Amino acid sequence: MPYKTNYDLPSHVRDLLSEAAQRFYRIAFNSALQWYGEEEKAHCIASSAVRSQLASLNSAIE
Repeated sequence: MPYKTNYDLPSHVRDLLSEAAQRFYRIAFNSALQWYGEEEKAHCIASSAVRSQLASLNSAIE
């Protein structure tokens, strides 16, 4: 099921990520779910997308 708001995300995602990162996760998850049709795969892809984005932001700051 796609997530309409950040509040709809699993609690462990909301607890770990900032609002901006939650939004990024939600958009990545919904896109992956639409593309692959598998929730588990969509969660993996969304997690990977957030990690990649955070790593990119961290290297830009350094």
